[in-house]
Amino acid sequence: MPKGVRPDWFRVPAPGGKKFADLKDTVKSLGLNTVCEEAQCPNIGECWSGGTGTIMLLGDTCTRGCRFCAVKTSSSPPPPDAFEPFKTAQAVASWDMKYIVLTSVDRDDIIDGGSSHFAHTVALIKQNRPDILIECLVSDFAGNKTNVAILATSGLDVYAHNLETVERLQKYVRDNRATYHQSLSVLQYAKQIKPSLYTKTSLMLGLGESEREVLETMSDMRDAGVDVLTLGQYLRPTSHHLSVVEYIKPEQFDWYREKGEQMGFKYVASGPLVRSSYKAGEYFMENMIRNKVN
Repeated sequence: MPKGVRPDWFRVPAPGGKKFADLKDTVKSLGLNTVCEEAQCPNIGECWSGGTGTIMLLGDTCTRGCRFCAVKTSSSPPPPDAFEPFKTAQAVASWDMKYIVLTSVDRDDIIDGGSSHFAHTVALIKQNRPDILIECLVSDFAGNKTNVAILATSGLDVYAHNLETVERLQKYVRDNRATYHQSLSVLQYAKQIKPSLYTKTSLMLGLGESEREVLETMSDMRDAGVDVLTLGQYLRPTSHHLSVVEYIKPEQFDWYREKGEQMGFKYVASGPLVRSSYKAGEYFMENMIRNKVN
């Protein structure tokens, strides 16, 4: 771990406000989960109050054990709630949101990895709120192209899957069932199935990666047709998780953003507190998708 306390740039306001309270109450009353709470995201107040909601489907227990993640794990989690797609659509219809992110734990115990569950949820939300934009931040579905296609053609607007770290560090950071090239192939196939779809991925920095490795990874993402990249600082959720190797300075994040824009990403969100679904609607997605920026 780096010596001393976290740098000043990690301080964020405490969550609060009417929109935050309303969203939290709805999620609780319908028995839904949010990755914002389960993964202990520091931006929960800012995002929920600012118009971006993130719901975690398929339960709160993951079948994989990535070494950076605070979500509960089990080889045999409880079965998904069959009514969850309906509850989610009901919740979203009641929120004053223009952009919603649906994400999930990994469910290797389900035959299709949960892809049809996602597709059903997307369809129900769009039925109630055809104006809302939907991003699905999903697992790699074990590289199964049929499952990737089910989601890619479901009516969502953004297909997101996180690469998490550079190739060299994959085996130390992610579960061994998740691999660098499998993740890239999933993103590439989603775009191949539906070329008009926006694809998105994310990297955590501060795990011991080099500048050269980050740039090589960004280049591999562009080769796979990825449109949008988010870069953020890895923060250790508990003492049982991977240690932070380095706190990346805001200036370095700005430099990566500039390099990403030069590579041709449609958008790069880069900063210490940026997360994969951080203020997704406010940052860029709404204008980019609604105006079909090329």
